[in-house]
Amino acid sequence: MATTVTSKGQVTIPKAVRDRLGIKPGHAVDFRVEPDGKVVLLKVGGKGSTDPFQKWVGIAGPGPSTDEIMEMSRGEP
Repeated sequence: MATTVTSKGQVTIPKAVRDRLGIKPGHAVDFRVEPDGKVVLLKVGGKGSTDPFQKWVGIAGPGPSTDEIMEMSRGEP
């Protein structure tokens, strides 16, 4: 799997590699240069974001609209 280096020195980790290593947004990675010149990408630790609420984002499903919430808070029928 090849990827292109940007002008800022950045590369995109291919999806197959991210999936295989379980790398998600917020995860840290490390690079190790082997004596033979190979570079190894390592996932650091198992924790993602340090935000304790991040694991709850997007799991509630659809809820009432803003108008419905306003009606409920005002006691409107």
